[in-house]
Amino acid sequence: MKKICLLPLSLLFSAFSFSQTFTVTLKTPSYKGGVAFLCYHMGKNLNIEDSTVVNTQGVAVFTGNRTLPGGIYSIVFPGKRLTMDFFIDKQQTIEIIADSADLTNAVVKGSKENDLFQQYQQYVVSKGTQMQVEKIGYSNSRTKKDSSLHEENYARLNKELNEFRDSIILHSPQSMMTLFLKTMKEPEILYRSPKNRKDSVENFNYYKAHYWDGITFMDDRILRTPFFLPKLERYYREVIPQSSDTIINDIDYKLLLARTCPEMYKFLLNWLTDEYINPKYMGQDAIFVHLFEKYHSKGVSSWLNEKQMETISRRAYMQMSNLIGVKAANIDMVDSTGKKRALYDQPADYMLIIFWDPTCGHCKEELPRIDSIYKASWKKHGVKIYAVLSENDKKADWVNYIIEHNIGDWIHVYETKEMEKNIADAQKPGFRQLFDVIQTPTLLLLDNEKRIIGKKLGWQQLNDLLETKWASKKE
Repeated sequence: MKKICLLPLSLLFSAFSFSQTFTVTLKTPSYKGGVAFLCYHMGKNLNIEDSTVVNTQGVAVFTGNRTLPGGIYSIVFPGKRLTMDFFIDKQQTIEIIADSADLTNAVVKGSKENDLFQQYQQYVVSKGTQMQVEKIGYSNSRTKKDSSLHEENYARLNKELNEFRDSIILHSPQSMMTLFLKTMKEPEILYRSPKNRKDSVENFNYYKAHYWDGITFMDDRILRTPFFLPKLERYYREVIPQSSDTIINDIDYKLLLARTCPEMYKFLLNWLTDEYINPKYMGQDAIFVHLFEKYHSKGVSSWLNEKQMETISRRAYMQMSNLIGVKAANIDMVDSTGKKRALYDQPADYMLIIFWDPTCGHCKEELPRIDSIYKASWKKHGVKIYAVLSENDKKADWVNYIIEHNIGDWIHVYETKEMEKNIADAQKPGFRQLFDVIQTPTLLLLDNEKRIIGKKLGWQQLNDLLETKWASKKE
């Protein structure tokens, strides 16, 4: 059963208040008491819209002075073990007669949309049972003839199921059932058995180009389904190339389409913000910064409360000055003797900046590894290490660590308390904001012009990146 979310989606949706009303009446002879819930599908959850008590006659009435947004809703029976899906759209006075012992034959009155939905469900259950029989038969086959027979039968049944879905789309194009079937439908594959790389590339390009066929971002009914969010997640995580520029162009187009559909617009902008506020791939923080600059900072996300907006703003400002390809801010700090060692005064083919803490457990593990690969390979290729103490109250520990681990040939600097105070008094951003230092160690790799070419990577990933750069120079 779907997970039932007992709290409203505070980020995504506000209450609807129209003069119309809805009434959903449940008649169930299986219960003479208990609490039933009226829920709607949203992503992977069932979210509660209303609840009421089932009376001694087995009747529960859900009603309210508002119009429910269209989508797939569900009755959750007392005990929360059984659920039953149905549609709500323009017709909002619905009666459901359901025996919990046989929910496949439940009756939904008052909505033509549900007549088609029930026909579809019954057909799918019937075909699904037959297909399962063929799968079991295939698994238990002892001969090639038997396995081929079950394989052919399964393919035939699957073809009939797809043809039934296509017939609904063809003959009921304006129905909610058609809207949802189009959302679930997968694009066709050009080559079932690709013979070479060209075939595989064409398969992918065709699949990507037709991924959203038949799906509109101007109809919020598809939000209240169990299949729209997984489709959205798969597209942005697996289908679209993970280049920041590609994703930015794509989301701008989708948000433009959704501007006429407020709930879809709200859902997309919130989901994209959550997805890229802590990106999975290096360089994708540019997507989040773009979302902030083009949308949130312009006031279009007025549904966010002050705390949410503050979190988004702070995170965006932490990322703005250290995007891939941007010149790093200058660090003007001093070494242990008090001598100034500004970042931009240190020429290097490649400069690795490390923000670290001598008492940090992870730093104690990583720094010796970095020093080993530095001495074994990086140093002779013109790499320098600019190491910044992240906490200036740990100067003694810092000096001791440098001596004990023999990393004195790095450039070691720290910010004095006076420097820190001067920066704060001048209301300038400190190094933590300029370099997005929210944990230690934080690593950034710069080229000879001090442009950021790598960030938030481990030493092995940095080594791979550097070796790629050196190899490309040789070529």
